[in-house]
Amino acid sequence: MQLVQLSCSIVFVFWSNSFQCFFDTLCSFLPSSLKSTFVRFHYLFFFFFFLIFPSLDSIFFFIVLSWNFYLHVRIFGFLILFAVLPVDKDSLLGQKLSRFICKHVCSYFPITLHLEDAEAFHLNQTYVFCYEPHSIFPLGIFALHENVGFMPIPNIRFLVSTASFYIPFLRQVWTWLGYSSVEKKNLISLLEAGHSCIIVPGGNRETLFMEHGCENVFLKERRGFVRVAMEMGLPLVPVFCFGQTNIYNWWKVPGKVIQNLARSMKIFPLIFWGIFGSPIPFKKPLYVAVGRPIQLQKNPEPTIEQVAKVHSEFIKALQDLFERHKAQAGCENLELKIV
Repeated sequence: MQLVQLSCSIVFVFWSNSFQCFFDTLCSFLPSSLKSTFVRFHYLFFFFFFLIFPSLDSIFFFIVLSWNFYLHVRIFGFLILFAVLPVDKDSLLGQKLSRFICKHVCSYFPITLHLEDAEAFHLNQTYVFCYEPHSIFPLGIFALHENVGFMPIPNIRFLVSTASFYIPFLRQVWTWLGYSSVEKKNLISLLEAGHSCIIVPGGNRETLFMEHGCENVFLKERRGFVRVAMEMGLPLVPVFCFGQTNIYNWWKVPGKVIQNLARSMKIFPLIFWGIFGSPIPFKKPLYVAVGRPIQLQKNPEPTIEQVAKVHSEFIKALQDLFERHKAQAGCENLELKIV
């Protein structure tokens, strides 16, 4: 029963993550004036029919073969409607679905959350949580959701790829879960409104550096989140999830030439699968460690050197957090690399 319940939660996020690489590649060759239109068209038609709901493939090909024009129009109209229909994040249905997803994702693995210093978090303070690693998909992040009740602070928002909010049905689920766009403008707006935000600095690109038996975190080139926190004077909170890389089997295309080409084209030569080759992850325990907040003085215009200094402090805090908890998480021999 738990597998069935979890599949309802994972089916949306699995296909979103796996196809992002193809979208990024095509989008990189388009002029900026066409990117917005491409996002809407691509995710509405190709992505929905062939990836989110593979069971609809047969319906789609039946329509093409039978040339039932009116049925074709109705289905596309239905998808367009759900792609633009306003979403009420406070709806009763949305709240119930959000609690359902959080409950079963956290109990399935299960996920354990460890706060190093719960008293360091204050209800009237806004925080920038920096979660690592991204892995195939950062499912451990659900432990930080307010519906789970592990965190001592309210009003926590998750930031994900903007493209996800153009996908029918997925945009509704993301909104009900409290997810929002990872764009800098939106991040600043949420922080100013008093919402603590959770970001994954390494992002999807971090999957390029995945290795078996080692956790590679893509942080050396990621400094934007540090600058925003400094400009607003908000604490940075390092978060690390142990075991997340192992909830899927995965295989990365070998060869340095292919890897370098993939990086330059922003594609991810990675194949992954879960139970029986499905998007359902393996049932392995996850351990999420939340470090102490790194207090920052407000600096409206930090210099490159100042940002680099705080960035180094954050990396050191993340490494220390990893070393303090890897034995308790059952990963004594695991190594963390910053790339």
